Amino acid sequence: MARRPKVLAIVQAGGQGSRMDVLTRERAKPALPYAGHYQLVDFALSSLSHSGINDVWLSVQYLSTSLHKHVAAGRPWDLDRTRGGLQWLSPEEGSGAASQAGFSEGNGDDLYRSLDAIRNFGADVVLVLSADQVFSLDLRDVVDQHLDTGSWCTVVTTEVGPSQAASKAVVTVGPGDVVTGLDYKPSDPGASTIAAEIFAYQPERLATTLEALRAERVDSSDGSDSGIGDFGEHLIPRLVDEGAVHAFALPGYWRDLGTPSEYVAAHRDLLAGRVDVLDDPAWPVLTRWPELPAARIRKEADVSASVVSAGADVSGTVLRSVIGPGVRIAKGAVVEDSVVFADVVVEAGAEVRASVLDTGCVIGQRARVGATPPGSRIGDDRLVLMGRDSRVTRGADVAPGSRLEPGSTA
Repeated sequence: MARRPKVLAIVQAGGQGSRMDVLTRERAKPALPYAGHYQLVDFALSSLSHSGINDVWLSVQYLSTSLHKHVAAGRPWDLDRTRGGLQWLSPEEGSGAASQAGFSEGNGDDLYRSLDAIRNFGADVVLVLSADQVFSLDLRDVVDQHLDTGSWCTVVTTEVGPSQAASKAVVTVGPGDVVTGLDYKPSDPGASTIAAEIFAYQPERLATTLEALRAERVDSSDGSDSGIGDFGEHLIPRLVDEGAVHAFALPGYWRDLGTPSEYVAAHRDLLAGRVDVLDDPAWPVLTRWPELPAARIRKEADVSASVVSAGADVSGTVLRSVIGPGVRIAKGAVVEDSVVFADVVVEAGAEVRASVLDTGCVIGQRARVGATPPGSRIGDDRLVLMGRDSRVTRGADVAPGSRLEPGSTA
């Protein structure tokens, strides 16, 4: 029987996600819900599980406890094992260089801090995935191409529009899928092919390159980090310059949910039928399901072009929105172009438009939250974001673009 390569997967779930503002004050970004009851971390873990990759390290830093209940020991993905399975990587004093402490400064620096453990594992391939993107991919195909080409690094790529490309790593691909250049967060993107933040590395090349970068950049760092930063700043460009880096085009839907407007846009893609990630019954997105009864749509309700999750009870109007588990929408209330997390209450006569409401929020009777946007796109400046357990009082008016901190009252 042919030996399958030994693969180590590192899912990077550690960043603060500050661009998501009040929605990540009390949770890690990979714990944000998507499509009702899923969490963003589910997509990376599900692809790994279906691909038969059973050695998975979850690198967590910011508010890691917000992931604990959902991820547990990896049970939903069959990763709760005596040998291998899911392992949590938490930040430690003394990890990385002697001068480093606390959180890592970028996903490249995060790998550098785990370098000894990576080497000791003895993998043939190291897969590195972000935990805040919606996608589905058979990672065995990536591993096979990576080994067949003898690549130092294989970059999974996808196509996006110019506005998205400006905040990503734009990849130039030549004949034979060879990566010839990488432009990190260009001000004027000249192409639409970007790195989808899924990588396969040759372990020794990864280690020697990270060590070389650390040695070169130690004097330019601020003393608390390695100076390596994110993968697109130094790591991948160095591998492109010195070795063989190849691209693997991701088939199907992909989106990074890094900003509030991108988060809402990904949900609008879902409602428009553009998200194929959830469509394959043989390759389901695995998750920890809410222990709730089916949703209830009352006779007076009007629900159109929306997703309504388990345990929700809807008597009002819901248009082009995603309603999370256990949400209550009273008679006469309106929720439009919004994403509503679990256990939110929208009382009678209240109106919610172009908003993201975090878990446990309460919208009082006849309150007005947000407004219908002037165009088809809802920008960050038009979105209302309400943090966990915040409250809008009866008859209050919350203007478009407002931010309510967790636990606050307006």
